[in-house]
Amino acid sequence: MSFLHEPVDCQNCKKRFTSVFCRVENDTVDSINDEKVCTPYKKGQVIFHEGARPLGIYCVNRGKIKLVKLGEDGKEQILRLIKPGDLMGYRALLSGDRYSASAVVMEDSGICFIPKELFMGVLQKDGVLSMEIMKLLSDDLRKAETSITHLAQKPVRERLAEALLFIKETYGFEVDGKTIDLKITREELANIVGTATETTIRLLSELKNEGVLQLDGKKIAVLNLAKLVRIANIDD
Repeated sequence: MSFLHEPVDCQNCKKRFTSVFCRVENDTVDSINDEKVCTPYKKGQVIFHEGARPLGIYCVNRGKIKLVKLGEDGKEQILRLIKPGDLMGYRALLSGDRYSASAVVMEDSGICFIPKELFMGVLQKDGVLSMEIMKLLSDDLRKAETSITHLAQKPVRERLAEALLFIKETYGFEVDGKTIDLKITREELANIVGTATETTIRLLSELKNEGVLQLDGKKIAVLNLAKLVRIANIDD
């Protein structure tokens, strides 16, 4: 039986120590552990929909999630990739707004839901957690500003290389040390870069011919990381 169908103990959750709950008081963790609800999700399921009102926050225990927003033309834009240990839905909850994007499962996942009243209560009592959430919001703003700047100023080839590095930093490599640990379609990659699928396919083919990438269906292997970094035009 998959552990996704079993309760997750917050105190013993390995992902706790890579999340905002890494330094919170044990009493806070116990309170969350007593009331949270853990649910398995299958690939393609929607955890919450754009425009819905938040009823709590979500903590990813296992799996991969994408936050997507639909444009006026119905085209999907991937705003963020979520990994185990990450929170979802906190910005809308804290601001009192509706969700600005939908959360869609990219591979079978386990998600813990923390009700609004519980989360807001522990946030008021635990100064460490409040500070961690403030850091998280600040980091989100920095990333959003960087993304907007790059979208406006960087050529598509550089943005594609940067997107691949971003995915690699989020999910890492498989055991071979070169294959990015995410099965991603060309359309999804284009939706991260902010360009047409046809353009993404062409640029991936160019990078393959240059010996930078190896393509195998939805799998992408990085053969020359240093060159990919240079193409992305970033420091590291």
